[in-house]
Amino acid sequence: MSTYLVTGGAGFIGSHLCDALLAGGDSVRVLDDLSTGSLSNLDPRVTFIEGDVADTATLARALHGADGCFHLAAIASVEKGMTDWLGTHRTNITGTIAVFDAIRATGQQIPVVYASSAAVYGDCQTVPITEDADRKPLSAYGADKYSCELHARVASHVFGIPTVGMRFFNVYGPRQDPRSPYSGVISIFCERIVRGTGIRIFGDGGQTRDFVYVADVVAALRAAMQLRPNDAPVFNVCTGIPTSVADLAHIIATLAGKNLNAENHPPRAGEIRHSLGDPSHLRAVLGTKDPVPLRDGLATVLAWLSNG
Repeated sequence: MSTYLVTGGAGFIGSHLCDALLAGGDSVRVLDDLSTGSLSNLDPRVTFIEGDVADTATLARALHGADGCFHLAAIASVEKGMTDWLGTHRTNITGTIAVFDAIRATGQQIPVVYASSAAVYGDCQTVPITEDADRKPLSAYGADKYSCELHARVASHVFGIPTVGMRFFNVYGPRQDPRSPYSGVISIFCERIVRGTGIRIFGDGGQTRDFVYVADVVAALRAAMQLRPNDAPVFNVCTGIPTSVADLAHIIATLAGKNLNAENHPPRAGEIRHSLGDPSHLRAVLGTKDPVPLRDGLATVLAWLSNG
């Protein structure tokens, strides 16, 4: 049995990861400031520490005796990165460096698997996107995540800390709060369609995204923890399957047994037209399985909403 620290573990992805680790017989410790996460997401077997990921004393306590760290704590809102640039930077960058520095201070090579994002690529004109594509982020959030990757290389090459970066594409699943500014289009569409409320589609709805179910993300995170690499690799966490926003809306309405009430609005300035990842590197190195089909994942989200 191993002991893992999960920063941001009370959040959407983190809480699912905690459940999987517990099911595998591991001991789980969570550090979270509850700014977006919720204690209701956590199994009572989790050891919970409420605190700031950028606080060195709290991190030292949280990391004591840990065999590995999943660093998921972040402010993932592109909008908040615009309105509170410095504040989001502190959580996303200072928090990440604080994790690496706290591990350095232990004198142990505690491995870190951390959340990066497809936002590091910006508006990549060639799809599917491979890991060696140019990194040209268009948001403070994307810039923060790319900076995390650069500091992870320092942690690995200078201090010998094994790190693995996971570039998440559009993650969805149960526990993703549709009322949160951090939520993706799937949680918002599902909640509004179930309630019979109209949805907004910007532009013609032909923009495509790579939607990856949270259980597949969790499987990738756990596999990455077993690597213990010395070259700070990064992986796309995606399906390689594009879905347009318009098609997504129709699929959800069909699964929910509802009529689709969609309003078309002008395109949003700067919105990326196509975002599609290449998962071949992830599958080759980590041995991940075929992804959960979109319809199956959406049905699970709808069932969760109905039971909530």
